Parts: sequence; C-alpha cells; structure tokens
Amino acid sequence: MVGAVSEIPPLTTEEEMTVASEGIDDLSGVERKETTTVALDFGRITISDEIVLYLFGAPGQNRFWPLWNDLALGAVGAVVLVDTRKLQEAFASVDFFERRGIPFVVAVNIFDDGYQYEPEEVRDALVIPAEVPIVICDARERELCKNALVTLVRHAIDRTPSGLT
Repeated sequence: MVGAVSEIPPLTTEEEMTVASEGIDDLSGVERKETTTVALDFGRITISDEIVLYLFGAPGQNRFWPLWNDLALGAVGAVVLVDTRKLQEAFASVDFFERRGIPFVVAVNIFDDGYQYEPEEVRDALVIPAEVPIVICDARERELCKNALVTLVRHAIDRTPSGLT
C-alpha cells in the first residue's frame, strides 16, 4: 500500500521468502505468497497544502508488535489492511488501535483468489464499531489507496475534540 501511494520513492523491505521463514510465517490461505515485508515500508503523500502524511507500513505478525508500539507514538491514525483470506488475523490489529484510542479505518484488501466480502460482512465478522469506516481497497491500486488515506484523515479530524486542529 505504501509503495502504491507514495509520492516519493518508497523505502521497502520486501524480500523473497526462503526456508528461513518455515515454521515462522503461517502461509495458510496464502500458499502462493513468495515475498514478505521483513521490517517496515516508508513513504509520503501530500493530501492538501496543510496535510502531508508520512506513511509507515508494518507487517501484522506479532513478532513486529514492538515496532508497532514505536510507530503508534504520535500517530494521527492507522489503516488496518485486512487480507480476507486470513480474516482472523485482523483481530489483533483492530484491538491494538482500539486499545490505544488511535483513529483507524479498515481497508478490505481485495485479491483475485479471495472471496469478495462486503464491508458490512467484515464489520460483523471483526466486530468493528459502527463509527469506524470500512473501505474496499486493492493495495496495488494508487487511487483506492488514496481513498483509504483520505477516509482515514477525515475520520481522524472528525474525532478531534472541538476547537483543536
């Protein structure tokens, strides 16, 4: 997602999966996966003259949660990118941002080989509160990624206490 939307050449840490990941990365439901992010991705996008977002894409596996704690400090918000082929793995991400009171949106990532869920199906399955926006996204498509980020910015602004900007 970061690479699809960044206006600068993104820093990426995508690497080919090797035998070193056996027993560490669960490929159930994504058996054809050949690469994985090994640290984080970084990019930037200008939303308006007043709003520039610095983007950090962190993997969802629990071994990266210490990194999440650092990235969450001062974060305006987050996009929880949900892989519907492994829907159950999104619970921890949703919980992470809910517990910290960080505004987030859920972006349902679409895959050619995955079931195409409606946003309300995902809301029900993950018990997402009604006020949390859910968008359909293809993390490879710039316009859909931009839409997710604009939705996040609007949601974060809406959650800002009156008088603060």
